[in-house]
Amino acid sequence: MHSIKINGGNTLSGTISIGGAKNSIVALIPGAILTDEEVIISNVPDISDVKALENILKYLNVDYSKKNDIIKIKSKDMVNKEITKNMSSKLRASYYFMGSMLSRYKHVEISMPGGCTIGNRPIDLHLKGFKALGATITETENKVIIDAEELKGNKIYLDFASVGATINIMYAAVMAKGKTIIENAAKEPEIVNVATFLNNMGARIKGAGTETIKIVGVEKLHSCFTEVIPDRIEAGTYIIMGAALGDKLKIENIIPQHISTVLEKLDEMGAEIEVNDDYVIISKVNKLKATSIKTLVYPGFPTDLQQVFASLMCIAKGQSTIKENIYENRFNNLFELIKMGANIEVNGNKAIIKGPNNLSGCEVNATDLRAGAGLVVAALIASGETTINNADYILRGYEHIVKKISSIGGEISLL
Repeated sequence: MHSIKINGGNTLSGTISIGGAKNSIVALIPGAILTDEEVIISNVPDISDVKALENILKYLNVDYSKKNDIIKIKSKDMVNKEITKNMSSKLRASYYFMGSMLSRYKHVEISMPGGCTIGNRPIDLHLKGFKALGATITETENKVIIDAEELKGNKIYLDFASVGATINIMYAAVMAKGKTIIENAAKEPEIVNVATFLNNMGARIKGAGTETIKIVGVEKLHSCFTEVIPDRIEAGTYIIMGAALGDKLKIENIIPQHISTVLEKLDEMGAEIEVNDDYVIISKVNKLKATSIKTLVYPGFPTDLQQVFASLMCIAKGQSTIKENIYENRFNNLFELIKMGANIEVNGNKAIIKGPNNLSGCEVNATDLRAGAGLVVAALIASGETTINNADYILRGYEHIVKKISSIGGEISLL
C-alpha cells in the first residue's frame, strides 16, 4: 500500500479538469463484452479500477487496448470461464460481469466481488433480477454460478434503488426475449450513461434516469462508440476542497446539475461559488456556517461525498450534523478526523461535528476510497504534516490526484 504525505495550509488556485466517471467506466467495460464486435470508449479515467478490469478482460481472452483516454475492446475470441477470487476481489464492480456474461453465454461463474468495506452491500437484488428473467442461481460461500436455458423479459421491482442491480439487470435483459420493466430503478447519471451506451449498441431501452426503465430485448448487439460522463464525485471533491482553501479555484469539465445538492449545501454554508454551464469557480470565505446533510439515492445528497463533506464541516462555525442513510459503516473517517483535532460525536448512523476546529497534521489511515478523499481534504486544511496510509484506496477512484493537487498549490506527494 502507498501512503500520501501532505503539508497543509496552502491556498489552492488555478484549474482542475475533471476526468471520466469511475462509477460509469467500471460498468461500461464489463458491458462491452455484450457484443463480439469492437467497442470504443473515450474519456476513460486513469485509475486502478480500470486496470483491474483490464486484467479480467485479458484473462477472458478479450482484445483490449488503451491509448491516452480511449480504450478499444473486442471480445470475438472471448473464453467464458470462472472469474476467480484474486481478480473479482480487487473491486466491487467485477459483479457487472454477471449480467453481461449471463446475457451473452447464459452461464456465469464468479467469486464474490470485493471493494471498500463501507457496510453491508449484498448482491441479492442482482440475483433477484436474474431469477425473474429465468436464471437459476447456485451460491456457495465464496462463489456464484448463474445459468439460464433462456432469458425472458419480466417485471422486476427493486426493494432499494441500487445502481449496481439496475445496471446488471439491464445487461441481462437487453437480449432477453420480450419486454423487461425495472421499477424503482436507480436514477443516477451513470445509469443514463450506460443506457445510452447500450442503445448505441442496438439495444432498445427507454426511461433511464427515471424510476421506471423499459427494455425490449433484441437478438444481437453491435459495435459502438461511447463517451464516459464527467465524474461528479471527483468534481464534488475538488469543489469542497476549494470551499476550504480556494482562491478562484476553477473546476472544469463538469455537469453542475449532477451535483446540485452539493452546490446547494455549499451555498447554504456561505461559500463563494460561481456556477457556469460546465465549470465552477470557488473561493474560501472567512467563516463558513454549519449545516446538516442526509445521504439519499440520486438526486439526493450522494453518500460518496458525505465523507469528503465532513472534513469541510470541521471548519464551519456551529453544529453540523450528518445522517448516513445508505451504508452503515461509512463513518470510519470521522475517527481519523478526531485524531486531527476535530470535535465529533458518532451515534449509529448520525454524527455531530462542532466547529470551527483547528486541525493538526498527524498519521491517519484511509479505510476506503471516499474516506481517503475526505482525509486528503482534511490534511490540506490542517497545519503541519499529515501522512495518509492505505492510499491505494484513493488511487482506485481519483485520477492523478497528486499531480492535480500539486498543480493548484497543494504540497502533496505519493510515498
